[in-house]
Amino acid sequence: MSIPPETEKSLGQIVSEASEKASLLVREEIELAKAEVTTKVKTLGRGAAVGAAAGVFLFFALIFFLHALSWFFVDLLNITVSIWVGFLITTGILVLMAVVAGLLAKKWLSAGPPTPDMAIEEAKVTRDELEQVAYDTPKLPEEAS
Repeated sequence: MSIPPETEKSLGQIVSEASEKASLLVREEIELAKAEVTTKVKTLGRGAAVGAAAGVFLFFALIFFLHALSWFFVDLLNITVSIWVGFLITTGILVLMAVVAGLLAKKWLSAGPPTPDMAIEEAKVTRDELEQVAYDTPKLPEEAS
């Protein structure tokens, strides 16, 4: 059975067709990648927005908690005339916490810049050992001249 001459394709046509299909495949893969990245970026953006909203809500909750804590001190000390004392106690607690946090931050940040001291020391030991080996290695007669 033979193939009719009009349906036979030359090698050039086959290569051209394969090249076009490969190019089309690459373009479609790029479009798919773009669509996938766009979807992921939108999802990350929504997640960041919702996370920021959660942070705002938590901040307001902290304000209400501190307000309630101040009123708790007022009730605990049975203060009816000078309500500000409860708020002053809460402020004092917050300032104390800020001082402790600041001192810890100063301690941890004053350690200096992050340098790989152990790696540097190990590199120096390795270099010294290699220099010692090179110094102790006897030279061949042709190298001596």
